[in-house]
Amino acid sequence: MTEMTVKAIRIHETGGPDVMRWEDVSVGDPGAGEVRLRHTAVGLNYIDIQQRSGGYPMNDLPVALGMEGAGVIDEVGPDVAGFAAGDRVSYCMVRGSYSEQRVIGADQLIKLDDRTSEETAAAATLQGLTAHYLVRDLYKVKPGDTALVHAAAGGMGLLLCQWAKHLGATVIGTVGSKEKAALAQAHGCDHPILYREVDFGDAVLDLTQGKGANVIYDAVGKDTFDKGIDVLAERGWMVSFGQSSGPTPLLNVARLAMKAQVVTRGGLYFFVKDPEMRARNAAELFGLIADGVLKVEINQRYKLSDTAQAHADLEARRTTGSTILMP
Repeated sequence: MTEMTVKAIRIHETGGPDVMRWEDVSVGDPGAGEVRLRHTAVGLNYIDIQQRSGGYPMNDLPVALGMEGAGVIDEVGPDVAGFAAGDRVSYCMVRGSYSEQRVIGADQLIKLDDRTSEETAAAATLQGLTAHYLVRDLYKVKPGDTALVHAAAGGMGLLLCQWAKHLGATVIGTVGSKEKAALAQAHGCDHPILYREVDFGDAVLDLTQGKGANVIYDAVGKDTFDKGIDVLAERGWMVSFGQSSGPTPLLNVARLAMKAQVVTRGGLYFFVKDPEMRARNAAELFGLIADGVLKVEINQRYKLSDTAQAHADLEARRTTGSTILMP
């Protein structure tokens, strides 16, 4: 067996950005059904911060972080069908992307077509497939809907605003600054709300003539969840898919009965674990990006070795759009 030494960002304990170490790791030959992948771009997502900080517990430390990457296959192991050395691919929801190279199951990969760059794939596979199941599967956005998107100027928020608008919804988004409001508005958000200056609940009710939003996409959690329930329309859907401000508060479900509302918790894993579903959804996602319907804004690039700074900037809300890490 051949082993090579590469660099990776790993943690040996949970905590702040300073717990991440840029260190040597060994990568061996791919086994049956596996490939060795050379990363050319790596995605940065809030789930990485949750894992690093202990918000999503892990019991197998030390580990390499990162849940999304793109690159080129260097070597294919036995019993791999449909992939060959030299293929450009991406993947998500498989931990360990903060590395120069890795071994990964071929059944986790998405083959990239000529219209999709590796940088775009690294920025958009996880967030884009999340947006897909949020607007196309979990709650199917339709013409005439009003959708409220929290953190509308982030990479996830920009994709949700564009896709919901493309499907015929009126889009309201919460943002933290005038600059972020302009960015969200340029990506399909009809009504950006500066949540530090106005109460977003009052603003949503004003904009909808008291009816509320048909669907709320909430990756913020503790700071927005309760007020969101108050501004849901009759038979409206609260779609919780993250907790950047902390876990959502406990919910008395009887509260929902007054308007026949629905609260659901998303989970990308359940929409990408089947290779056929993942490939189909990715084809739609990357097709819309290539056609210009969805624009992926890569507004920050960091060296992979500088991932601690990238985490600090994301947590401090100093970033907009998507961020990628360059090995």
